[in-house]
Amino acid sequence: MKTPVYVILIVVLFPFVFSSFIPCKKTADTKSIVASASEKINKEPVANPYYIIISKKSYELKVYDDKGWYATYPCVFGSNDLRDKFMEGDKRTPEGHFKVVMKKNNSRWKFELLLNYPNEESYKKFIERKSEGLIPGTAKIGGGIAIHATRPQEEWTVDYYQNWTDGCISLKYSEAADLYSYIPVGTPVIIRK
Repeated sequence: MKTPVYVILIVVLFPFVFSSFIPCKKTADTKSIVASASEKINKEPVANPYYIIISKKSYELKVYDDKGWYATYPCVFGSNDLRDKFMEGDKRTPEGHFKVVMKKNNSRWKFELLLNYPNEESYKKFIERKSEGLIPGTAKIGGGIAIHATRPQEEWTVDYYQNWTDGCISLKYSEAADLYSYIPVGTPVIIRK
């Protein structure tokens, strides 16, 4: 009597298929290897090669790495008044030296790199302007400045240099996704006229 092919396959393949479901035993050696790798990862952080320079005059966000220029993205800002941000509610984009402090997914435009505005430099300018009477004594400095995307169907705002934010820097949705994919928290950002 001949044995059916499927019986032969079951007998031959059974040990291979079901052996993958048997958990392996962790040994002291495995634990020490994992601990050693974790220590190296925690003690040897990878340096961030990127920094960003944003030109309000050119409507450009440029990314540089340790080898030089890396990428350029067209962008738009808050108000059509491209002067430095004076106070909360003026819709201007601040100028100065910042850094990315958080990456998050915003419900409206998804990709967002939050900047550390206001920082010490921002407060100094704000206090000086208050003391010079350039802004009201009751004015607040504001906050929540970020580099973020347009809404997916509103990329045209960047094509036509339509400033629309409350002071943030906005890139096309698709290009913000690209930037978001490789810029880490801690990246320096310079915003200038």
